Amino acid sequence: MYQGKAIISWDQLHRDCRMLAHEIIKLDRKWDGIIAVTRGGMIPAAILARELGIRLVDSISVKTYSHQNISEPVVLNDVSATEDGDKFLLIDDLVDTGKTAKFVRERLPKAHFATVYAKPEGKPLVDTFITEFEQDNWIYFPWDLDLDYAKPISKHADE
Repeated sequence: MYQGKAIISWDQLHRDCRMLAHEIIKLDRKWDGIIAVTRGGMIPAAILARELGIRLVDSISVKTYSHQNISEPVVLNDVSATEDGDKFLLIDDLVDTGKTAKFVRERLPKAHFATVYAKPEGKPLVDTFITEFEQDNWIYFPWDLDLDYAKPISKHADE
């Protein structure tokens, strides 16, 4: 299913979230708050809250993934800050197939939906994003990774 991979570092994610903040500022709107799509949207939402000076951060928990298996969306925790998303930023790390995006978009139709990263299938469902990846790339976020020793390439390197 996935042919390639992209590894996002903490530094890259932070830079991309700040770029997303610049794009959102260009909209010249007053926001009542941010709604993070958990879990992936939580860290981008925290960075955006800081950069945009937004204090109210809520969340909606939707499960659609179990590693690389995609299933039907299930709400684990619903948003409480707004009924339809009006004057709220809806933030996620990535829009992939669009299954989660479509689901939260239907629940919060007036929210401005922004993701840091987008893939072609889900891209039409978001209002703002920073970087597009190929549909068949698996994105590894910094919270998915662990630092570990890498053996040298040459068999003679440890001699």
